Amino acid sequence: MAKIVHIDQVHYDPKSVVTVGTFDGVHLGHRAIMETLVQKAKEQDCRSVVITFDPHPRDIINPTKDAVELLTTIEERAEVLQEYGIDELVIIPFTRDFSLLSSRDFVVDYVLNKIGVTEFVIGYDHQFGKDREGTIDTVEKVGVEYGFEAYVVSKKEMGTDTISSSVIRRMLKNDGDVKKAASFLGRNLKIKALVTHGDERGRKIGYPTANLAPEHPKKIIPKNGVYAVNVDVNGKSYGGMMNIGVRPTFDGFTRTLEVHILNFDDIIYGKTLNIEFIDRIRDEKKFNGVEELVDQLDRDKAAITQILDGTE
Repeated sequence: MAKIVHIDQVHYDPKSVVTVGTFDGVHLGHRAIMETLVQKAKEQDCRSVVITFDPHPRDIINPTKDAVELLTTIEERAEVLQEYGIDELVIIPFTRDFSLLSSRDFVVDYVLNKIGVTEFVIGYDHQFGKDREGTIDTVEKVGVEYGFEAYVVSKKEMGTDTISSSVIRRMLKNDGDVKKAASFLGRNLKIKALVTHGDERGRKIGYPTANLAPEHPKKIIPKNGVYAVNVDVNGKSYGGMMNIGVRPTFDGFTRTLEVHILNFDDIIYGKTLNIEFIDRIRDEKKFNGVEELVDQLDRDKAAITQILDGTE
């Protein structure tokens, strides 16, 4: 993955091409920025630096609203950024005091004096600093004053939709459309989760499941339903049937995540699984007894096997 560096440990180097943003998801809209960043860094023999924030700024600026559910954790962002060829991901803790910093002071105090900058790449609509008053104009003016360049990347669209992290989150939460979300992200949504003990009801009906606890408490979980997934166990990939919901057939009320791993019967309590969402099969629904549920699970398994085999 791209090297993750805390702002207090960052190495100052004026030969740096930088960009700044939350970049949750590192989606196709972000890709244009990253590709530009890497290209310009290579042209000028500079390091490429992405500056981001943790926690998500909205969690600090609007703490009374619903917390932001992350498309990517910091570690996941670093993994994707490495694929783009980014050298360093610099993390700035986003606090209430930091949110009051003016955009100009941010560019001078952090980007210029702590990290170093030869060229600042910025998205066409990016706003930053106190009250989001910083824009492209701010970067350009400070650049003229201190001798670095500013480069603006235009917006990226998919059909009639502008690609954004907010749009992708709504897609996942409202519709569970992991397939369309993948087309916006440029890759499938993934989560890491720990296998925990459950009631073993699935094993009794022929569909043993691993009960899952996501590693990151703010990681986004798609809408309740049944999904075709790939499951990485100890570095080996298996197909899987993922259920997200309250298990209404058994009068459940707590939202759970569980996956039935195809052609797999090992004991994996305490293991961390990597789950990759491929497609959504159906809504969660209540059945009139176990026999009806098992019949549906048989149909789900057949449909998911076709999807994962590419024969749908």
